[in-house]
Amino acid sequence: MLVRVFANLRDICGGVGVEVQPDGYRVIDVLDKMVEMFPDLKDEIFNDHKELLPFVHVFINGRNIIHLDGLETVVSEKDQFALFPPVAGG
Repeated sequence: MLVRVFANLRDICGGVGVEVQPDGYRVIDVLDKMVEMFPDLKDEIFNDHKELLPFVHVFINGRNIIHLDGLETVVSEKDQFALFPPVAGG
């Protein structure tokens, strides 16, 4: 599955697009595999309870997972997966 990452996450993951082969079919499985591939990613996206940090957003096919089943949202190889870190500005 191709995951698009943005802002400072690009530096951690080595580019905008990351090919991920998760061990399951949920958003959390994809993110777990990404953390396994890029350990520095963990502190950028998860809190100590393995929940997304505030203002970290995951979009599947343009829809925020908070409007779906959260980290339990089922994904497929064809889905567009985008991961956004907190971004500030004005």
